[in-house]
Amino acid sequence: MLKKFNNVEICEIELTKTFEMFSNITKKERFESELGFANSKSRLRMVTLYQIASSTNGLVVGTGNKVEDFGVGFFTKYGDGGVDISPIADLTKTQVKELAKELGIVDEVIDAEPTDGLWDDERSDEDQLGLSYEKIEEAMINKKSNYRDKYQEIRKKSLHKMKSIPVCIINDDDD
Repeated sequence: MLKKFNNVEICEIELTKTFEMFSNITKKERFESELGFANSKSRLRMVTLYQIASSTNGLVVGTGNKVEDFGVGFFTKYGDGGVDISPIADLTKTQVKELAKELGIVDEVIDAEPTDGLWDDERSDEDQLGLSYEKIEEAMINKKSNYRDKYQEIRKKSLHKMKSIPVCIINDDDD
């Protein structure tokens, strides 16, 4: 697959020890949260990606699509949601799979069970969301879908991530 893309370079950076050190320090200070630790893994990845981008005069490219990122907000704020560009953000999961097939991506990748890889028990995205992406996409498209209420429930919990950060304007005289 790499021969197809000669501008792609694989660089594997092991972050396990760094995360373990962070985890041990915060646990020692009694700042334990399973969800917080999972999100910290995503944020540690993002810090690393931005270091690489800065070192190579590059950009951090988002992999979130319309269903994940903007349908239900299934991303970590300041983690995998922190990107410079989002080339597939307006494509549904179905459209991303169609594009992948068109680009010749192997079926093993296209058909892989979606997971964020942040949990020790290897839970899938569907395990965490309580609904498959196919059903979420259906509910986004069809307001009469049987899954619409569940979709809205999931979405409501993450709306804060999908909206701009609230800004307190003290002085409006800058105009």
